Amino acid sequence: MKRIALTGGIGTGKTHVLRMIRRNGIPTLDADQVSRSVVDVGHPAHHTLRQCFGDDYFLPNQQVNRPALAKLVFGNQAARAQLESIVHPLIRRLIDDWFARCADTNRNTVAIAEIPLLYETNRAEVFDNVIVVSCAPKMQVARIIKRDKLSTVDAQNRLAAQLPIAQK
Repeated sequence: MKRIALTGGIGTGKTHVLRMIRRNGIPTLDADQVSRSVVDVGHPAHHTLRQCFGDDYFLPNQQVNRPALAKLVFGNQAARAQLESIVHPLIRRLIDDWFARCADTNRNTVAIAEIPLLYETNRAEVFDNVIVVSCAPKMQVARIIKRDKLSTVDAQNRLAAQLPIAQK
């Protein structure tokens, strides 16, 4: 079975492309959804995040306060590196497990995972092929602002946290 990664910068349209692929019956996985699941209450990463970042980054219902944590990590490289050191190994393992399950069914010839930080995490070499989705940087910023309801500065900080699309 071919393992394919779909990547690109924030706001380039990766999820839209993944949806089109899924409609054609190809198994797909969204690494952003996986990343959300690994910080859910009850997951070991949840406890580790609380220890590292403190109660200010958690809501009264114990869920991670995503906007607050995002503001911190997209403005502080050390905090982002700490967050990534906690969640990336878990995400990587879950993605690998998903591909193994797809291969075990013997009916899939290809499976595709959307992995926004594929190159930033040095994972491209474990895939048979990589699809890169891109668009103009101005369009990316506009999409991020609209979708995530961020300021221009916050949108640009998120964009700056990723490799430039030309390097992907």
